[in-house]
Amino acid sequence: MFGGTVEPVLLPWSWAVERLTVALHYWIATTRPDGRPHTRPVWGVVVDDAVLFSTGSLAAGNLERSPEITVHTESGTEVVILEGRAAPEHDADRIARACRDYNAKYAEDLTPDSLPGVFYRVDPRVGFGWVATPSFLDGGALFHSTATRWTFGP
Repeated sequence: MFGGTVEPVLLPWSWAVERLTVALHYWIATTRPDGRPHTRPVWGVVVDDAVLFSTGSLAAGNLERSPEITVHTESGTEVVILEGRAAPEHDADRIARACRDYNAKYAEDLTPDSLPGVFYRVDPRVGFGWVATPSFLDGGALFHSTATRWTFGP
């Protein structure tokens, strides 16, 4: 691809959901009471196209004060970033499916009655995705041709 151009291709939301589903780790960013960011990796699953994760300590306290969150897959080459709000999940069926998928993904033994903490559901306002290669290989053409923005309801 040296010196060539790549035709733009918008990535479908299903592409993002696939990457979110197979990711083993997600990076979340929350906001501390004094406005400083707090970032940490968490485990999570995708249920009904929504990321559900569990966390404790500082991140949970941050979400109680401000539900604003950013979620990023661990991949730097097939990138998915969600910006939105996180809220405790209360739907019993969704929690049961989250436990099932979490157990399969991480070889755990969670049940809805034995959760170490709440599952938070991320309701995104906007998402970003792209495929990236080292820029020396294609001059950034792949990133620029696949950069996609998804916008969700209010």
